[in-house]
Amino acid sequence: MAADDIAQTVRQISQQILTAGELMAAAPLALVGIRRRGEILAQRIAAAIYHETGRKLDVGALDITMYRDDVVGNRSIIIPMGTEMNFRIDDRPVLLLDDVLHTGRSVRAALDALVDFGRPRFIRLAVLVDRGGREYPISADFVGRRLEIPDASRVRVSLKPIDSDDAVSVESTASTSVGDSR
Repeated sequence: MAADDIAQTVRQISQQILTAGELMAAAPLALVGIRRRGEILAQRIAAAIYHETGRKLDVGALDITMYRDDVVGNRSIIIPMGTEMNFRIDDRPVLLLDDVLHTGRSVRAALDALVDFGRPRFIRLAVLVDRGGREYPISADFVGRRLEIPDASRVRVSLKPIDSDDAVSVESTASTSVGDSR
């Protein structure tokens, strides 16, 4: 996916969210992106919804580093970036966002982290790319693109301003380092 494809996909996910009545009901929706690229998606989707409706949404970034089950072993050490949510999530609908849904482990960690901040009315999941291959019974409510790719490959998402450009590519895991695989 090129930058234009990603922009179109973000608009598509935003439209899906706007037509989901339960999310846009009376209680104010909160968007929480999983650090790092999930938070960029949350910001972009909030901007698209604001552009469409004039409704400003709370947007936060959730650091799941200490909730992951793969921080031991041969992986490189990850320094936590911290969670940034200047709003409460108690009794509110929360939309959790991530770039790629694969095994479900990141989402499981995010759910554990999120409930430490309160008890949402409900949590829904939106992802830019769903590549299949679950290890946990987790599915996304809103999906930009579904890809069927071999387990020996990975989806690499690049988003500005973290990366130099916006792109989604599929690459062989043989070309990635041990600490960089998902």
